[in-house]
Amino acid sequence: MTALLFVIHGTSKILGFPDTSMSFPPPWTLFWIAGMLELIGGLLLLVGFLSRPVAFLLAGEMAIAYWMIHAPESIYPVVNRGEAAVLFCFIFLYIVFAGPGPWSVDCWIQKRREAEGPLGYYESGHTPGMSPTSE
Repeated sequence: MTALLFVIHGTSKILGFPDTSMSFPPPWTLFWIAGMLELIGGLLLLVGFLSRPVAFLLAGEMAIAYWMIHAPESIYPVVNRGEAAVLFCFIFLYIVFAGPGPWSVDCWIQKRREAEGPLGYYESGHTPGMSPTSE
């Protein structure tokens, strides 16, 4: 759910849906880069692909957002409306350390690698059409 909410921040900035005051920032500006990170990073987290590095990057984005956008108004999140940035930051840090979860693409890839053994299918000397015992 966190990733889905984060994607909505990205679609708002990059695609203009839903339309907000930050919709359609000029390319390569800070808000455009943030929107791309939110859109692409949120989608990657939503499916659980490259979860730990993406979550680390997004936690950093939210820390920067808090200190650059919200904190100059006040240090207190309830005053500067930075609660979402703080929550996103710490949820993403949790994902960095806890991992993506059992329904993620990362988990599927890991289970597939474990099933192939320490060496992949082709690296272990198998050739197509030959059984491992027909030597």
